Parts: sequence; C-alpha cells; structure tokens
Amino acid sequence: MARTAVGAARPRTAPSRRTVASRTLAVRRARHRLAADLALLVAAAAFALPLVWVVLSSVDPDAGLRVKAPGGVTFAHFDAVLTPEITFTPLLNSLILCGGATALTVVCAALAAYPLSRFRSRFAGPFLLTVLFATCLPITAVMVPVYALFVQVNLIDTMQGTILFFAASQLPMAIWLMKNFMDGVPKELEEAAWTDGAPSAQSLVRIVLPLMGPGLAVVTVFSFVMMWGNFFVPFMLLLSPDQMPASVSINEFFGNRGMVAYGQLAAFSVVYSTPVILLYVLIARRLGGGFALAGAVKG
Repeated sequence: MARTAVGAARPRTAPSRRTVASRTLAVRRARHRLAADLALLVAAAAFALPLVWVVLSSVDPDAGLRVKAPGGVTFAHFDAVLTPEITFTPLLNSLILCGGATALTVVCAALAAYPLSRFRSRFAGPFLLTVLFATCLPITAVMVPVYALFVQVNLIDTMQGTILFFAASQLPMAIWLMKNFMDGVPKELEEAAWTDGAPSAQSLVRIVLPLMGPGLAVVTVFSFVMMWGNFFVPFMLLLSPDQMPASVSINEFFGNRGMVAYGQLAAFSVVYSTPVILLYVLIARRLGGGFALAGAVKG
C-alpha cells in the first residue's frame, strides 16, 4: 500500500528536448502556413475585385467605380453595346486576327521545336538562348522599325500583316513551351515508326502531336489569350475603323473629358471575355490530361 501511494504521487517527468523542438517547429510551420494563406487570400481578392466589379456594373443602372451591390437589375447596358459597330464587327476582327495568328504560331512552333527536341546539334543551345532572349524583348521596343517596315512593304492597315506580326511576336515563347512538351514524348515510338518507313514529317503529325495534346492546348490558349488582350499592336498597325479588333474598340467607352460609360464598359467587358472563357472550357479536358505513355514503350 505504501509503495503504491508513493508511486502514484511521483511527479511526471519533463518533456525531452526533442519533443520541445518538434512542438516549436510545428508551431512555426503553422504560423508560416497561416501567413501564406493570408497572402494568397489578399492576392486572390486583388484579382477577384475587378471581376466582381465588371459583373455587378454590367447590370447596375447607376454603375460607377465603386464595387457595390446594384440597386436594381437592368440589361440596358448590353442593349447599348450589342450592335455591329460597337461589338459584333470588332469581335469578328479579333477572332480573325487572333485565330489566324494562333494557328500560324502553333504550326510554326511545332515545326521549329521538333528538330530541337529530336536531333542533336551544336547550334541548338545558342538557338534556344536566342529564343529565350526574344521572349524578354518588349514589343514597344520594336514597333517603330516594324511600322516603318510595314509601310515599305505595303502591309500597314492589313489584316494579314497584323496576323504575321502577332505570330512572330508570340513564336519565341511558343517554341520554348512546345519544345519542353515535346521532350516528354518518348523517342522510341518514333523510332518504331521510322523502322516501318515513316518519314519524320509523318511521325510528327501522326505520333508526336497527338500524344502531346496537353502541350498543344497550353500553347494554343497561351498564344490566343496574349493576342486577344493586346491593344498596342493593332492600334499601331491598323488604321481603318472597320478593321479594329475589340481590344482597340474598347477605348471608345472613354470620353475625351474624363467621362466614362462604366455600365456599357462593364457590359462590353463581359462580352469581350466570353470567347476566351469558351476556348478554355472547350480544351479544359486536354489541359488536365497527361501523356499516358507509361506503358506505350514497354515490351
């Protein structure tokens, strides 16, 4: 009985240094995680507030710069902007410009990335470094000589000239992305096709490109979005009002004396963003997929 009482009254031992250190480390990690979550919430709010303003102001009869719940709901702003001169013709011009330039960019990037990914050359490294440097070159730095060149070759104020420049400006980044995605396709699949007598062009079209669907989707979306929101290039190279894309015609909602039609501007922004959202929705399945080539080279 005495021994039992003494044993029950024995004090607990202090936690070891390792236990204290692990607890301290867990607390620090929790604090760092909380700080990172708060920073991400602030960044998300900074991106979300303009989108919320666009949606709310497009149906607000008294739209302004403040983000507020509309006192009523109206579609008069959409009725005002959904006209051929304001929306439909500029959107068609944007689809022609960005769609044509995106298709040209993807084709040229695939043809340029294929030899860089599949064949060894001492010029491949310097070429990729040049491409990487070209991605950092701002378009504003080359617009003056480009404008003079387009005047000399009669490409100014033409849709085909603007498409060519759009494709040329996006091609360096597209080549870099395409080459990295193409490296993920096993070369053994092409070697098997070469053994059967298929040329390189046929193996590229029938084997490599179908297997790198997610890569093609990324390059397509990236190129299209970058061109879709570009204001400066078409503003400089196109002069006729009937050829202006939607990225330039949005400037019509800003008055000369600081007066802005905020409701119509928000409604036009909603319509202007729709093609990009639809493009992402259409190819979202390819963006989330993988190459699924793990078992393709076995056996």
